[in-house]
Amino acid sequence: MHPEQIQTLIEQGLPGARAEVSGPDGVHFEARVICAAFAGQLPLARHRMVYAALGELMGGAIHALSLKTLTPEEAARA
Repeated sequence: MHPEQIQTLIEQGLPGARAEVSGPDGVHFEARVICAAFAGQLPLARHRMVYAALGELMGGAIHALSLKTLTPEEAARA
């Protein structure tokens, strides 16, 4: 699996999201996801939203995914 594929799936599954995904070995990935829908959500809920966008790939083609989830306001401050 390529990082670009994961980026596309996240952005399609979370309308308005921007994702940056890296993962040189093809099974372990890191993603930074910025999405307005994260506002008011706890980190676990945000992660679940991303996992839902990836569906069955989690635990399969995507062995591990490290997430940093931010609202646009949080990203602007970072």
